[in-house]
This record gives sequence, C-alpha cells and structure tokens, in this order.
Amino acid sequence: MALLEIRNVTRRFGDFTAVDNVSLSIEAGEFFTLLGPSGCGKTTLLRMIAGFDAPDAGSIVLDGKAMTGIPPEARNIHTVFQSYALFPHMTVAQNVAFPLKMANVDPGQIGKRVEEALEDVRLTGMDKRYPNELSGGQKQRVAVARALINRPKLLLLDEPLAALDAKLKESVQLELIGLQKEVGITFVYVTHDQSEALALSHRIAVMNHGRVEQVDEPSKIYGFPRNRFVADFIGQCNLLDGEIRACAGERMTIALAGIGDVVALNIESDAPGLKGALALRPEKVAIGRDLPKDADVNRFTGKVHDFLYLGDVTIYIVELAGGMRIEALLPNSSAGRTKFFEAGDEVQVGWRYDAGHFLND
Repeated sequence: MALLEIRNVTRRFGDFTAVDNVSLSIEAGEFFTLLGPSGCGKTTLLRMIAGFDAPDAGSIVLDGKAMTGIPPEARNIHTVFQSYALFPHMTVAQNVAFPLKMANVDPGQIGKRVEEALEDVRLTGMDKRYPNELSGGQKQRVAVARALINRPKLLLLDEPLAALDAKLKESVQLELIGLQKEVGITFVYVTHDQSEALALSHRIAVMNHGRVEQVDEPSKIYGFPRNRFVADFIGQCNLLDGEIRACAGERMTIALAGIGDVVALNIESDAPGLKGALALRPEKVAIGRDLPKDADVNRFTGKVHDFLYLGDVTIYIVELAGGMRIEALLPNSSAGRTKFFEAGDEVQVGWRYDAGHFLND
C-alpha cells in the first residue's frame, strides 16, 4: 500500500469547487509535486493533507490510517510554508528545537538532535543567529530542519522557494534533492513553477481547475503530455491543429492547418479522421538557411517573424508560407558573438517524424 492515499477528494467553497474528485497514491520516500497555475487547487489539497482543512467528500489515508477528524498536530506530518514562519525572537537552534519542546522530549537529548538537524541542512555553526541575520536560502533551510526534527512520515512544502532569486533557487533545489535522498522522508511539494517541478520531482501531478490532468515522471510529462493543457503549461510548445489523414504502421500523415501534410509517430494507434493537435517542442525544430533533405524530416520554408534572445538560447518565431508560425530554438553555443537570423530572413524549419506528439483531445 502507498504511504499516502488521496481517494476521490472534493472541496467546495460555496459554489466554487476548489478540488474536484481527486485521487492520488504517493509512495514512501517519493518526492511528489503538485504543479499547476494559481487557483488550480494544489494548495487546498495540501491543506487537507496537513489537516488545516477538511474535504467535503472522499478520504485521505496516511500509512493505512484514515485522517478524518484527526487534527494537524496529531498527524505525523509537517509543513514548510512559503513565509518560513520562523519565530523572530528565537535563535536558529531555538526555532529548530521548538517542536521537540512541544513534544516534551528529554531536554538532555534536544541539543544533540538540533545539532544533527542543522548538519543535515548544512547550517552547522549558525545555531546562535537570529532569523533577521539569515539570507532567504538559510531561512528556508532552518524551516526545513525544524520540520524534519521529529522525523515525520510526510513533509509538505508549499511554494518554499517562491521568494528566492533565480541563482539561489537553483542552489537550494540541489540541496533539497540531496536532503530528501539523505533523510528518505516523503516530500509532497506544491509549486506553479514548471522548471522547479521538473528538476526536483520523482513524479508530478499537473492540476487545472481542481482536477488532475496527468500524473507521471517529469520526462513523460514533458515529452508525452496527455492533453493540450499539459503540453502548453509545461515549457514552450508548438500546438499545431490538424487532422489525421492516413496511418501506416508506426507512422501517420497529419494535415496541419496552414502548413500542409506532415508525417508523425503513431504511438496511440490513432485512426484517420481524428482531429487534434501536434505538440512539438521548439528544441526539436531545426532551423537553417538550407536544411539537408531527409525522408524522415518534415521540412518547410518561411521567414523569421521575430526572435527572443535568452542568453544561453535564442527562440525564433518563423512564419511559414500558409501564415502559421512555428517556434524553433537554437543554443548559443558557438565561440564569440552568436550570429543571429534577423527578422525577415528566409529560413527553413524541419523536424523528424518522431519529434512531435499527437494530442487527440
């Protein structure tokens, strides 16, 4: 049995359904992320797991025991909030020791356990500092140390990196991954940041309007989105409307609106006549003055409409002859100043038949 079972859970606020019949199973030792835009229900679901809110329907089962009616303090669960919720008048050591004092742990053991907890989060030697003397990343680690001091079955993290700048966020992400592996406690993590979810998680549940759209490991969520919402929400994606014309073995021909016929991989055993969209990541689209001819590559001519320079990569928006626009991504890896295509330049774009993923919804 999974460590945490969320079974057909629904939560309403008046006429608004915040969480709509959600079922999830989370395994012991897993780093599991609830990902979605603001208002999708992920934080409401986290609050119900923690016991701060109760479902209107369904049940939450932790380690085989139903949590109905069990208050937050009696659940073997701890939460790290976006605000960190540290006590400003207490030192780092006192903040971390607080749950042990509340649990009436022998005072003789507290010092050693606090020392071990601070070592876990790489804050040895900072025990006498106060929260106002710490950086954002250090505060976050104190909050995690305090949450882990009682070795809960489950650690809930509600957008804990949202306040950090990009460079620090990357560093703390690596620390979180290492810490989770080290302590082996199940993490349930809430974020709206797709790159954060992809970097941290063993599995991701993508939520939208209170429902779970897809649950899978990061590479599957990114490479094989189940529907338009997931494809569009996770990273950059070309969504090209079309209809399947013909199928032969593992390949199919799709008539794309404003582009023409393309060959794609048929992994769902789809049939002719089915309408949908080809999901195509920009990094899978080649761009050049004159791309080599290849029977496995769909190739079209167009003009650069615009481009977006992002430092390590440049995204080009290419307008094809039929008026459709496709995004293509090029790494800026050559030595010296990267040579750009300029707006108005005639170029070719191409992608292998197995680069895209047909969504039939």
